[in-house]
Amino acid sequence: MLFDCASLSPENTYKLLVSTVVPRPIAWVTTLDENGTPNAAPYSFFNAMSGSPPVVAIGIGPKREGLKDTGENIRRAREFVVNLVTDRTAEAMNVTAIDFPAGVNELAEAGLTTAKSSHVAPPRIAESPVAVECRLHTLIELGQGRAVVLGEVLAFHIDDACVLDPARCYIDTPRLGLIGRMHGAGGYLRTTDRLEMPRISLAAWQQRGAAE
Repeated sequence: MLFDCASLSPENTYKLLVSTVVPRPIAWVTTLDENGTPNAAPYSFFNAMSGSPPVVAIGIGPKREGLKDTGENIRRAREFVVNLVTDRTAEAMNVTAIDFPAGVNELAEAGLTTAKSSHVAPPRIAESPVAVECRLHTLIELGQGRAVVLGEVLAFHIDDACVLDPARCYIDTPRLGLIGRMHGAGGYLRTTDRLEMPRISLAAWQQRGAAE
């Protein structure tokens, strides 16, 4: 069935996106407001976009006027931290998604602790096994209070227990226990169910064709 976006409402287009582009990693973004109060909010329109330079992208939606607090803080201070969400921190993440008034410290509301970042002012979430310090690379205005934030990655903080070989940057990804966003109001997915499928080289593919 064809769904032509030109004839769909924004709400229905959104439904199609979030029910088909799955699973999506979750960017649990920490920033500082103009008074230095920490802000935390999760965003599932998120992924890695480039390895060199290392860049992540976050889609941030609107509030009544302008971008959400996270977007305004990034626009002003040009710094943020992406903390990844685990099964253990899922409930706390959900608390930080509440539409609190501006100036409320969502981290305190969720009972979370913070740790100092190395290169940026916003703190990282101590309970997260991965925290990615970012500097704003580009902010793309999409209109109607929506924007795509491209952040240049400055540093990774990864739980020691999940690092297999620091010299070669090998990480025990399953041990991180990360979750992803699925469709529906409360749909999430654990990343413990893996499908192993090695890539096929051109030579192996050509050899397979010759054998047939």
